[in-house]
Amino acid sequence: MRKRARIIYNPTSGRETMRQHLVDILPIYEQAGYETSAFATTAAPNSAKNEARRAAEEGFDLIVAAGGDGTLNEVVNGIAPLKHRPTMAIIPAGTTNDYARALRIPRDDPIAAARLILHKNKDFKIDIGQAGDNYFMNIAAGGTLTELTYDVPSDMKLLFGYLAYLEKGAELLPKIKPVEVNVKYDGQEYEGKMSTIFLALTNSVGGFEQIVPDAAFDDGNFTMIIVKESSLTGMLQLMAKALRGTHRDDPRIIYTKAKDVEITPLNKDDRLMINLDGEYGGDAPMKFHDLRQHLNVIANVDEIPDDALTDLSPDMKRAEDDFVRGVNELPKTENK
Repeated sequence: MRKRARIIYNPTSGRETMRQHLVDILPIYEQAGYETSAFATTAAPNSAKNEARRAAEEGFDLIVAAGGDGTLNEVVNGIAPLKHRPTMAIIPAGTTNDYARALRIPRDDPIAAARLILHKNKDFKIDIGQAGDNYFMNIAAGGTLTELTYDVPSDMKLLFGYLAYLEKGAELLPKIKPVEVNVKYDGQEYEGKMSTIFLALTNSVGGFEQIVPDAAFDDGNFTMIIVKESSLTGMLQLMAKALRGTHRDDPRIIYTKAKDVEITPLNKDDRLMINLDGEYGGDAPMKFHDLRQHLNVIANVDEIPDDALTDLSPDMKRAEDDFVRGVNELPKTENK
């Protein structure tokens, strides 16, 4: 029986990019051996999530998430809880496309992104994060800085991209208020003030690749960062160090690996919203678990750095010089 693929696309994402290219994308998956159909998401809640679940339960072999990080997160949430989980492909068409950046999927060329299905070394198993009843594939975060993603209007994100986030971040810095928390992680515990926490599954956080440079897609662990600092000067110093990748030993943060994490605010009047892949995912207290190698995903495997994958078969060797790390534009002098 011929394999089946379902493209779930956001018709309004990225200036209607997918709508324009769909006629050229469908034959690519047909060429790869899939009987291919498409579904346009609607404004109804969980439109992409519900369609992904339906297609998986009907036995589809491949689900293509075509849109921004929000569409991708919904597709993941549709298939992650199921016993039969189709292989997932990604065609970026949003504003930031963090996960596509980490997988080295072309972000400005939907046709090139689709054509990855034709590559020889094209897929591998990735970790998925579980947060309560929700799932995420890139990052979970909580704290004042992460709240800026809720406040940037969608039209502003479309027009100005990262500049919108940077402007809002600069506005929020003076308003950072630390929260007293208890964080349990793999038999260890932190109790004290926290301004921000990140649980990362990839090395791309907001488009920056030096914040969690040692993140691996498939090792069964989050890279966890707890930021204890909350002063304006201290936060600016930490942000500069993070963009250079020199922050991991700073005493103002905890930087470690963890499979299971539980976050609990200690003051009942403190609200700690949790952001999952850029979307609101509920309030702490919340438990997080890394589901090791839970989904099979199509990616640009040949260009992913070796240390980001821990369980590839021997025939999937890649040249390290194909991977060019993000350019560091900040001065090399340390801020102390």
